[in-house]
Amino acid sequence: MLGISAIVACSSGQRKNGRTDTYSSGAVQIASDESFSPIIDQEKQVFESIYNQATVTPIYTDEISALKMLMDDSVQLAITSRRFSDEEMKFFTSRELEPKQIALAYDGLALLINRSNNDSCITVDNIRKILLGEITDWKQLNPANKLGDIQVVFDNKNSSTVRYASDSILGGKDIKSPNITATNKTADVIDIVEKTPNAIGIIGSNWLNDQGDTTNLTFNRHIRVMAVSKMPTATVSNSWKPYQGYLYNGNYPLVRTIWALLNDPYNGLPWGFAQFIASPKGQLILFKAGLLPVQGNITIRDVNVNN
Repeated sequence: MLGISAIVACSSGQRKNGRTDTYSSGAVQIASDESFSPIIDQEKQVFESIYNQATVTPIYTDEISALKMLMDDSVQLAITSRRFSDEEMKFFTSRELEPKQIALAYDGLALLINRSNNDSCITVDNIRKILLGEITDWKQLNPANKLGDIQVVFDNKNSSTVRYASDSILGGKDIKSPNITATNKTADVIDIVEKTPNAIGIIGSNWLNDQGDTTNLTFNRHIRVMAVSKMPTATVSNSWKPYQGYLYNGNYPLVRTIWALLNDPYNGLPWGFAQFIASPKGQLILFKAGLLPVQGNITIRDVNVNN
């Protein structure tokens, strides 16, 4: 009895915050950038069907808020599109904590246009000029295009999408487009583009898959997805859409990594859920959702189609 009492007392002392979750049981909240909500919902559904004593509740917010919740110890897992910064690592290690970061998948940053807009190819350089406000009208891209001002639509002003555009496309410069809109969620971006002929929406490609298409090749049929070129001039032959194969071979230029950031010293349910997403079963879910998983055997084949 004395030995058992000592073990219980030690365990209680280790969990002063009241957590009782284990690797595969209990109830926890996690934070995620809202742009990843479709894939996190799918991972949660399968995870909880396997571990029926576990409940994972995602809080979908912007990337800045998700990181703040992790730093404040409000959650122990955040799903983001970036790693910990040096300052964030110092914050944790100064408190004798050992944060973890796990690469989960690669996501294409997709550019959406209205179906009435036929200018479906664009260069990376022109995307940069649009975001900097140097190109403001569709006729600057194509003199025959009469749609007028280019309306740029993001999901959230603090989202991972905005940060990627600033850091990776603009090299750290601020977005200066005079006609820019930030909505509250990704679904609103798609809705605006569907209704606005002159709009460009910028979202994560995991939102675009047609749920009836198991090949992940059609995207959402209510909008048009632009093909992006690294070359000075965009043509059909040198421009690519964010299909998995083009993320894999490097043809598609706008790619970001999805990360699981952890501050879970007990290796409890947040750690278990993150490890599940990184496992073969979790990686297969990502693949079927249209993302490029970090782990897994992927074969790309060239197919010739004869009419």
